[in-house]
Amino acid sequence: MSGAGTGTDRGTLRWVIVALLFASTVINYLDRQALSILASTVQKSLDISDLGYAHIVQLFMIAYTIAYLVAGRITDWLGTKLSLALFVAWWSVANLLTGLVNSAGQLGAARFALGLGEAGNYTAGPKAIGEHFPPKERAFAFGLYTAGAMVGATIAPPLIAGLALAWGWRSAFVATGLAGLVWLGFWWLIYPRSAQAAQEASEPIRWREVLSDRAVWLLALSRGLADPVWYFYLFWFPKYLTDARGMSLTAVASLAWIVYLASDLGSVGGGAISSLLVKRGIDPARSRIIAMTMAAAAAPFGAFIATSPPLTVVFALGALVAFAHLTFQINISTLIIDLYPQRKVATVFGVIAAGSGLGGIFSTQAVGMLVSGGSYSRVFLLMALLHPAALMVAWLGWRARRHRPRASADSRPLEPEVEQIEPQR
Repeated sequence: MSGAGTGTDRGTLRWVIVALLFASTVINYLDRQALSILASTVQKSLDISDLGYAHIVQLFMIAYTIAYLVAGRITDWLGTKLSLALFVAWWSVANLLTGLVNSAGQLGAARFALGLGEAGNYTAGPKAIGEHFPPKERAFAFGLYTAGAMVGATIAPPLIAGLALAWGWRSAFVATGLAGLVWLGFWWLIYPRSAQAAQEASEPIRWREVLSDRAVWLLALSRGLADPVWYFYLFWFPKYLTDARGMSLTAVASLAWIVYLASDLGSVGGGAISSLLVKRGIDPARSRIIAMTMAAAAAPFGAFIATSPPLTVVFALGALVAFAHLTFQINISTLIIDLYPQRKVATVFGVIAAGSGLGGIFSTQAVGMLVSGGSYSRVFLLMALLHPAALMVAWLGWRARRHRPRASADSRPLEPEVEQIEPQR
């Protein structure tokens, strides 16, 4: 499928691309969640201790964080179409091979390989959005495809467990790995390789350009501050419900989805908020900051969970925090697309996303220490401080980027790209 065509064709193609990115994100989370869902079964089958399992999970997290730096550079070098095809092929094969392992060492190697590939979904996706959507639609499109993460996390338990019960635990990894390879065919046929992408691939990107940019470090710090809130609600909130509130596993499973549904609504709705502001004439980057400010004002209400309110209030507050965080995340991600030119947006995005991974690694250790005594109150209070702090740092990053000398060719987004898109709609 070529990049040529009528305005209507282009308009349809853009949303087909979002649908493909949504699907790749669903598959990404299915592959990621498969091991955690089948952990006990795999441990028994391969004689792996709890400590050994923890080390395997750490291998994935380390590879995933490091890979962001490389994945962004590869995305800008090879272009969106080829890079995402390679990333999905890599992690799909890694997941498929997980179903063939026979030892803890082999399992660790397979999950390390999975982590190396999965980060690319979140550097190529933003680049694709920047290539095909004008500023007034970017945040909404970004939110739609990112919602695939929570859809994947929601359908993973019944799907993975069902495959394992029907054909054994190994079949779950093989089947989800094959799903990614099937997706590849659609991506390769549909996504256009534009002349602009080919031209950008020939322009070298120097690490000094990225690492000397103060705004990059500030935005990475902002992600490192805000994202631990999401990691806490993703990995610790269900444990809080069972340990501190006495809920059964069955009850948690039947109600915890409320929080994660709210995150999906925040992903789509948060993007829609800033997109609406842009349509009303507000500067795109400023619109993202406004939406992030709204999110940072709402997220601290989660601190009231520390007072042990009724469970209905706990779930309502948890849902509010989840909605607010995804609103914040979608808009800071779109802000990056607004502020940086397409030729290096994935490289920048990778560096900033690595800040999120580091925040997750360090915060997991901190949360573990804080709840070791069985009390979660201090954690909820701490989490309430993070989004306002992250907003302040992101605001400084936005200001630093806005006030860079205009003599630099990379001091602002490439405006001609938007001009090319608008007439075709």
